[in-house]
Amino acid sequence: MSGGAAVLGEFAAALLDPEHPLPAGLVTRNGTDPATRFAVYRNNVVVSLVAALADTFPFTRELVGRQFFDAMARCFIVAQPPRSPVLTEYGDDFPDFVALFGPARALAYLPDVARLEVARVRAYHAAEAEVLGTAALAALLADQDRLPGVWLTLQPSFAVVASDHAIVSLWAAHHGEGRLDGVDPARPESALVLRDGDDVLVLPVSVGTGAFVAKLKAGSPLGEATSAAAAREPEFDLTHALALLIRHGGIAACPLPGDLDS
Repeated sequence: MSGGAAVLGEFAAALLDPEHPLPAGLVTRNGTDPATRFAVYRNNVVVSLVAALADTFPFTRELVGRQFFDAMARCFIVAQPPRSPVLTEYGDDFPDFVALFGPARALAYLPDVARLEVARVRAYHAAEAEVLGTAALAALLADQDRLPGVWLTLQPSFAVVASDHAIVSLWAAHHGEGRLDGVDPARPESALVLRDGDDVLVLPVSVGTGAFVAKLKAGSPLGEATSAAAAREPEFDLTHALALLIRHGGIAACPLPGDLDS
């Protein structure tokens, strides 16, 4: 590491961690105590980062309370400082941090709630893509022999969050659809997250449909995605799953890998 990079590294470390020694060589123009001035600067930076995380994870914050969330966020900031100046991109690793954060382990559903909130932010900022037209889609799905090898490109905003916990019901209760104390957090649920206009929707889907959409999102052909769904849900309904995607404009008019060699 070069001398300049080392200095910047020490400055950044001290800026985010109050336990870190003050960077060497700090002076102030008016002769005031550098430690006092630096502490003010440090507080402003950390408070801004905590606020950015609170904007991304409002429900996580509500579930644990402001004081607990802020303390957890400060620990995360020290462990994983931002790598980009775009604060809407900060916090992708927060759910994994929450999963390992000792004081939060009693709330087993909390990491997946945070993953759901990350998916919502990513969906909101996802790129636009033209929807595959009805006629083109019908032609694509008409050949039964060819169907297993067909690739369907999903809209960039679509994502699935599968959980061993009732994240969709918890989310719905957070928005006034039922009561939080009436939700059994131990019930497994899968969420389909997508952008519809300017709104981001969180839709409950079966475990099979969730596996199906996740496989398509990962680039698997239709046959492989269907097999994965049936393995999770023997009564998986492919027609219903495709209808759900079509209803929400989920299939994008992008090059289809299965057609490249035809």
